[in-house]
Amino acid sequence: PYQEWLDATQIHLADLPPEIGPMTPDSETLLDQQQAFGYNREDLKFFLDPMAEKGEDPVGSMGRDIPLAMLSDKPRMLYDYFFQNFAQVTNPPIDPIREELVMSLVSFIGPRPDLLDLGSGGTHKRLEVDQPILSNTDLERIRRIENHVDGSFKTYTLDISYQNTGPNRQTMAQAVDRICNKAEKVVREQGYNIIILSDRGLDADNIAIPALLATGAVHHHLIRKGLRTEVGLVVETGEARRVHDFCLLAGYGAEAINPYLAFDTISNIVQEKASGLSEAKAHAYYIKAVGKGIMKVMSKMGISTYQSYCGAQIFDAVGLSSEFIDAYFTGTATKVEGAGITEIAEETERRHALAFGDAPIYRSELDVGGDLAFRIRGEEHVWTPETIGTLQHAVRSANYKQFKAYTAKVDNQVAKLKNLRGLFDLKPVGKPVPLDEVEPASEIVKRFATGAMSFGSISWEAHTTLAIAMNRIGGRSNTGEGGEDGVRYKPLPNGDSMKSRIKQVASGRFGVTTEYLVNADDLQIKMAQGAKPGEGGQLPGHKVDEWIARVRHSTPGVGLISPPPHHDIYSIEDLAQLIHDLKNVNPKARVSVKLVSEVGVGTVAAGVSKAYADHVTISGHDGGTGASPLTSILNAGGPWELGLAETHQTLVMNALRGRIAVQVDGGVRTGRDVVIGALLGADEFGFATSALIAEGCIMMRKCHLNTCPVGVATQDPELRKRFTGEPEHVVNFFTFMAEEVREIMASLGFRTINEMIGRREALDVRPAVDHWKAHGVDVTRLLAPVKPAEGVAVYNCETQDHGLDKALDHQLIKQAKDAIENGTPVSLEYPIKNINRTVGAMMSGEIALKHGHEGLPDDTIHVKFTGNAGQSFGAWLSRGVSFELVGDANDYVGKGLSGGRIAVYPSPKSPIVPEENIIVGNTVLYGAIAGECYFRGIAGERFAVRNSGAAAVVEGCGDHGCEYMTGGTVVILGETGRNFAAGMSGGIAYILDEAGNFDTLCNQGMVELEPIDPNEPDDGTADVASDPMRFDARRLKGLIENHLRYTGSSRAKHILDNWDAYLPKFVKIMPVDYRRALREMQERAAGAETAALAGE
Repeated sequence: PYQEWLDATQIHLADLPPEIGPMTPDSETLLDQQQAFGYNREDLKFFLDPMAEKGEDPVGSMGRDIPLAMLSDKPRMLYDYFFQNFAQVTNPPIDPIREELVMSLVSFIGPRPDLLDLGSGGTHKRLEVDQPILSNTDLERIRRIENHVDGSFKTYTLDISYQNTGPNRQTMAQAVDRICNKAEKVVREQGYNIIILSDRGLDADNIAIPALLATGAVHHHLIRKGLRTEVGLVVETGEARRVHDFCLLAGYGAEAINPYLAFDTISNIVQEKASGLSEAKAHAYYIKAVGKGIMKVMSKMGISTYQSYCGAQIFDAVGLSSEFIDAYFTGTATKVEGAGITEIAEETERRHALAFGDAPIYRSELDVGGDLAFRIRGEEHVWTPETIGTLQHAVRSANYKQFKAYTAKVDNQVAKLKNLRGLFDLKPVGKPVPLDEVEPASEIVKRFATGAMSFGSISWEAHTTLAIAMNRIGGRSNTGEGGEDGVRYKPLPNGDSMKSRIKQVASGRFGVTTEYLVNADDLQIKMAQGAKPGEGGQLPGHKVDEWIARVRHSTPGVGLISPPPHHDIYSIEDLAQLIHDLKNVNPKARVSVKLVSEVGVGTVAAGVSKAYADHVTISGHDGGTGASPLTSILNAGGPWELGLAETHQTLVMNALRGRIAVQVDGGVRTGRDVVIGALLGADEFGFATSALIAEGCIMMRKCHLNTCPVGVATQDPELRKRFTGEPEHVVNFFTFMAEEVREIMASLGFRTINEMIGRREALDVRPAVDHWKAHGVDVTRLLAPVKPAEGVAVYNCETQDHGLDKALDHQLIKQAKDAIENGTPVSLEYPIKNINRTVGAMMSGEIALKHGHEGLPDDTIHVKFTGNAGQSFGAWLSRGVSFELVGDANDYVGKGLSGGRIAVYPSPKSPIVPEENIIVGNTVLYGAIAGECYFRGIAGERFAVRNSGAAAVVEGCGDHGCEYMTGGTVVILGETGRNFAAGMSGGIAYILDEAGNFDTLCNQGMVELEPIDPNEPDDGTADVASDPMRFDARRLKGLIENHLRYTGSSRAKHILDNWDAYLPKFVKIMPVDYRRALREMQERAAGAETAALAGE
């Protein structure tokens, strides 16, 4: 009866009769309201205007360098005290765009039926909305709903404003208590089952309680009274305008939200711009943008439905008192004590006074804002024209005195607090030591690394300058996730090296070849990034030129997508497998895992250590980015001080600290920052934004627009000519940094970095007694002493046992030594069990070290295995190696395939029907670069995910096949699962669609389906690889013939024997952008040929 119950009980808001919403206020009233609710010019220019014009969540670049809300001199919004949580390692985030089929913004408003009452099915009405952002007319439908639904719903509008002067004077705390008690009364005694919390009562005399405070307070009060499931909560507020605001209201119980002032502001923008965009369209675009943003924030935590997110409280608070949190946001983590309701009330009342006062500066203009970029009279920034100029002058003139002037400006936070460490004082732990007894700068700089910035996000000149400088001083530069050009592996004539010692392995696996991995000292698995944790990335097609495409093994002009999760990491055990994989390819490299600071990151770091990582990075939310939603830059992650302190404490308490090196990054700018990082537990230190500034960045924050005027973050050839950075400037920066660290160490009584690590007794807290808001900030929990058990190390001084001695590859390398050294062909046979993991990776690493990505001639090393292969069989298999497996294999077969060949088929003795059974597991060919694979049987989910160039034939696959694929050819001789080709921007696939229903299983957002023309002219002389838009029948037949040859597939034989009948049943999947880019390349080639002929 479930469908009958749904039909009888679900009321769709859109089906209710239309109502008339309130009129847009006049401009003077609008300005007063905007000012009272904290609007500034940045809200209009960078948020509301682009959201209403394009329907997209706005994007920015670089990181945040503004104070935390409780340290700011400005009256901040309550939303700014909360930071979004995100998934890292323990569960994967979701891609809300490419995997939209699992996402939903549907919300139900009103009482919830008793799940355990078996007799009440079909009797409780539910009000359904397609998404939670209500227009003004939608809200009026809810307000007047009892007139239309036979009394099933009864709505009460609860005013959440109060007066702080006159006969009805209340404090905010009293007002909150009043509305909580009123909410309880109207539900318990008067039968209302929808409450609208409204701040429309705001005026010169009435102050609006922050909508988030009212929502959290009422939500938790009703929970405590056992009434929350009896009523729906809707918020009518002028406060909410950014995506983060809506997420918080939802997280603390709002089932729907009407941002009336945002709509009024957009209407005003539309009228002023007169661009032809209607108000209704602009409002709809804004709702769409907010919806996209909410889904992205939900998906960071692996949550797919708004109903799951509503009331889930997936946030950390920073700078709110425990008393305040316990009363109104019960259960939310807050590690740093701070503001209570008195301070929140003062912030609110200051905004209200400015709005309805007579200050000349605010009579006709909004406040400048200044969160996103430095502005006169705006929010405080660390990076100002003064600090940038001083630093660049210091490093270009090699002037240490000038460098000290720079650090003095950044570190001086007596009058203007900017971050948590600004509250710390350094105190000696013993007598000062002579400077010449302190560890030399030449050793300290070896602990320094530059941030993970890809070639693509920054220019070749900027990227290689950092690498050369770090190699000169013995530090480390990081490739980022864009791969590395092979020319950088060879030293320059003057002895310099452009090779980055840290190679990053991110979710996109761009350019992650065997050669790339063996040319590393560190292999960093990027689980999250400080400026956009829980998100993937996208390099737009206009930034993918021929050079970048070659390095990333993709197609020029075609956009590249990095998935939010690593599709081979859905758990800590999966992470351990990837660590094992990478260690096999390059046993000499440290394997690192990059995490982002949040409450609980210490537990994750402990898991990372137990998964045998050699190194972990804790990134703070102040880290930069080439492009990220502004929501993430401003509102996700946490300060590195929090995450680092928790990580060190957790690792020491669990006797894991000695096994793993801890690095901190994300806003490390001065020697004092380095020392505080060490005292909180860091062995190593990362610098990104400050290093970019040292080589010329002027913080224009235009990285995402490809218009950097100094040639740092652009691929534009003309703009790149403006790059003036030199390796010497970066060397000076890090040398000065180390010298300042030495001076501070000497004053504190430390001779070495190691003896300073984790010594929290050298840190003291300076109370901000004179600050009107920060006087209650308490960071003593960060400085709680960590007392290790006897014999437990407090810094990295041990090595992990990766169990590499058990690898089957040792035998393969021994028997194939002549083949690896001299190219002498060899054929081997081995039994294999599922305990044999990552077979082939270590041998491929040896081949890549000697022969590079080119590898060996085809089939030089042929190994036939019999049995059940463990995970990552054939991972990063090099060219010239052929693996034949008689049996089956677990997940991740052919991960990172780098030119090798893999064939898997069941034993002739097996009774299974291959084309009806799984032969290889999930996530096969993840990030494959080149090579061939033939599987006689069905593959699991995410077959050929992020394939860059491999050819593969399989007899069926699960959901999400060919997801994010950018190159190569895939043939499916059977059924596929759902969401095939989601995010596929390159390469081609052929599907045998015997059922004729593939179009319902394919995600056609980026691809088109084409029949194969059996009559296409083809004389058989052209190379099928020369044009993926032609020669389909010959290409397809050739791959199926190979499949028969390598696996003996009866399915392949039957198709080939009946070729004319089967060919029309195949469907070709062709990415739209890929076709466009191929045509443009052909046109350019033809034009060049014509020009050459004309020149002759």
